[in-house]
Amino acid sequence: MRRVVVTGLGLVTPLGADVETAWANILAAKSGAGTITRFDATDYACTIACEVKPADHEYGFDPGKRVDHKVQRQVDPFIIYGIDAAGQALEDAGLTEMTEAERFRAGCSIGSGIGGLPGIASESIVLHEKGPRRVSPHFVHGRLINLITGQVQIKYGLMGPNHAVVTACSTGAHSIGDAARMIAMDDADVMLAGGAEGAICPLGIAGFSQARALSTNFNATPERASRPYDKDRDGFVMGEGAGVVCLEEYERAKARGAKIYAEVIGYGLSGDAYHVTAPHPEGSGAFRSMEMAMKKSGLALSDIDYINAHGTSTPLGDELELNAVRRLFGNNIDTLSMSSTKSAIGHLLGGAGAVESIFCILALRDQIVPPTLNLDNPSDNCAGVDLVPHVAKKRSVKAVLNNSFGFGGTNASLVMRAI
Repeated sequence: MRRVVVTGLGLVTPLGADVETAWANILAAKSGAGTITRFDATDYACTIACEVKPADHEYGFDPGKRVDHKVQRQVDPFIIYGIDAAGQALEDAGLTEMTEAERFRAGCSIGSGIGGLPGIASESIVLHEKGPRRVSPHFVHGRLINLITGQVQIKYGLMGPNHAVVTACSTGAHSIGDAARMIAMDDADVMLAGGAEGAICPLGIAGFSQARALSTNFNATPERASRPYDKDRDGFVMGEGAGVVCLEEYERAKARGAKIYAEVIGYGLSGDAYHVTAPHPEGSGAFRSMEMAMKKSGLALSDIDYINAHGTSTPLGDELELNAVRRLFGNNIDTLSMSSTKSAIGHLLGGAGAVESIFCILALRDQIVPPTLNLDNPSDNCAGVDLVPHVAKKRSVKAVLNNSFGFGGTNASLVMRAI
């Protein structure tokens, strides 16, 4: 099996539209949460979200940097975020110019959990109010989840595997794991991999609110709402954005003198087979996902220094993940740190696993782990676990684990190490 390394990173987040800005704000314990500005949410149970900021904001997003204006008019935000993050990753890796032979061996695995919900909702109103002949001719290809990959491959002429994962909130991690396997199995030499989401719209907020998944107790203080592992948590805060990594076969990357951030050495995936929204009450799916990733990595449990937890700030999910981590790591939990960056940027759904994998990689690079915000009153189950409350922590980081779990009982875990 061929080795797989990370040679490029790209981020669009509520705390910054590039890697270094977002990471600096994460380490500074800033929050990307605020009152929803996209629409009037006054009558909604949840009125807050972690929105990607407009271009005129100090860490806002300018879609015109990498996405053609014509494309912007035709597609939903998740595709725009994904194209931009993929472009960042390719630029960071120094691979924007490749020969045709190289492009035949370069592909994409970029997915989304929900996809073009805003466009689906708005065009359904057009159909209802104005009739079928007024529906946009770009409606279908502007909403489809695999059109991030499609648009990126067209833009950069990449003709390798064209893959799009749709596994709810595990999408980003599954995308990276699947892409790494493609390289390991010699189906490609380079893969752009990750996830994107842009579902902060009336239907998205209403739907998750009605499912009682979103925080509703902190509408007046949005920055305090996402509080993983805290006793006062009452649901997640929806985020948006994208994370994409450039994966590359190790010998190829080394031969061209590429900057290598990390090596992907473990990938685990499992299903709960229990409930469409609730995790297994014993956390068995999460446990088996982590167990598989660790087995594939060849590392000892004691080698893991940092876990970026799924940690969404839901009353049930946080406890079950923590139980699964305790069960797998045993006494080794005493020497690792675990935090949830969703406390700062919210839950990016299908983009979460990719964005959080990048934060893991940056922790390896900088030897610092990001904090869990708002952990003011930890649940009793947190005793003895370093959840990095409030402030980033300098420490040795040689190997990391990232967890992502989603509706339908879908679980993904990734293990990466410094090289």
